[in-house]
Amino acid sequence: MSRSKIPFGPTYEEMLHPRTIAPEVRGKALKAANKDEMDPINLFNITWKDVEGRVRKIVLPKELTGVDANIVVLLGTYLPSGSHKVGPAYTILTEGCVKGEIVPGEHTILSFSTGNFGIGVSYICRLLGCRAVVLMPDNMSQERYQQIRKYGAKIELTSSTASGVILAPERILELKQDPRNKFLDQFGLMANYRFHRHVTGNSAVEAVRSVGNGRIACFVSAPGSGGTIAAGDQVKSVFPEAKVAALEPYECSTLANGNTGQHQIAGIGDQVCSLIHNVLTTDFVALVKDDDCVRGLKLLYDGARSLCKAGVSSEMAEMLKNLFGVSGICNILGAIKMARYLRLGPGDNVVTVATDGIDRYYSVLDDLSKRTPGINDTVLESWYRSIFIEADSKDIYDFRMPNDKERLFKQKEKDWLPYGHSQEYLDAMRNMGFWEEEYLLYKKYDQEITHLRK
Repeated sequence: MSRSKIPFGPTYEEMLHPRTIAPEVRGKALKAANKDEMDPINLFNITWKDVEGRVRKIVLPKELTGVDANIVVLLGTYLPSGSHKVGPAYTILTEGCVKGEIVPGEHTILSFSTGNFGIGVSYICRLLGCRAVVLMPDNMSQERYQQIRKYGAKIELTSSTASGVILAPERILELKQDPRNKFLDQFGLMANYRFHRHVTGNSAVEAVRSVGNGRIACFVSAPGSGGTIAAGDQVKSVFPEAKVAALEPYECSTLANGNTGQHQIAGIGDQVCSLIHNVLTTDFVALVKDDDCVRGLKLLYDGARSLCKAGVSSEMAEMLKNLFGVSGICNILGAIKMARYLRLGPGDNVVTVATDGIDRYYSVLDDLSKRTPGINDTVLESWYRSIFIEADSKDIYDFRMPNDKERLFKQKEKDWLPYGHSQEYLDAMRNMGFWEEEYLLYKKYDQEITHLRK
């Protein structure tokens, strides 16, 4: 494979520490971020850091959260394409290129997504000159479809009567019969795990250095594909006492008790235990009601007066309008629940992630207004109290004992043995050594990317 076929993009270490990027490259990337979204140099903007090298985050006002602990949220809306999913989209595709399995310009890239990963894949493919086809459920927000098409990818809609990753296995298998088609499986490829453990996890550790006691008491994330929650593995390696909580929709509590169902939180609750989800480090599973997430987003977007009345500064209320999507609100509500459940105090930090921003949820808010006519300040103030201030610590399942984790392992076997993964491979995941070995492969890929892009 010629070197010209290798993507000119960052290493894992450069995504974590953009200051290590060659200054001329970093400078061009920062200029392109504001001037030319489609310039391939934007690959070097895949990082949680801002121009000054600081983690993009917000510490939520306690007038909003109603808890003493600090709720620290990493902000995905500032990454290229508007979501942190662009990171694993890049690493999965790049690792395929390094191994010679994917050749830009020769292969068509397939992905299945409820939105953000598909957007990330279509964006990365646009920058690298790859054709892309995104399979998506037919009930996602219109903004997601529009953004994927803007980047030049084709969309193939699937039935929304199921949910999540296993929506269209037959169609995926059919498309894979053509050797020119390469499927980027965010649920099964460890490049997703490596990105979030190394880049997101270490960024989370950095994010609390000047907050509270400088440590992380709990990392909270809806697993979705199982990537983001891998940050918790790195958090635990630095702060062994930290707890990791996985969030699910109340309406689709697969990890908690094996239930399935429909819900409104795109990107999570896919009725499976993701193959790359390291359940060894998952201490709790907490359930969040989907309509609370949509209503909570409406409050932050349209409820500035209500928030200011509750003591949130006008500047903060204005800032909160654009930073979150529905899944980000889910993560925030889960963080509040865990802070209450663990009885955390003023010096303690709970860290979570906002995967994207408001820009892909206007149609969701419009739909809420149609379903709930007459939303006014009184209604928003009621939602503020019931969703945030009065959030309880119910529906939290403790998975710290081996017998409890066995249910998660069995769920994973149920979900993935039918798709060709061996029992031996799944059994290997029961040992933390498996995950450490997979994680440390990022060093090998960094060496090969550095060599091949010369």
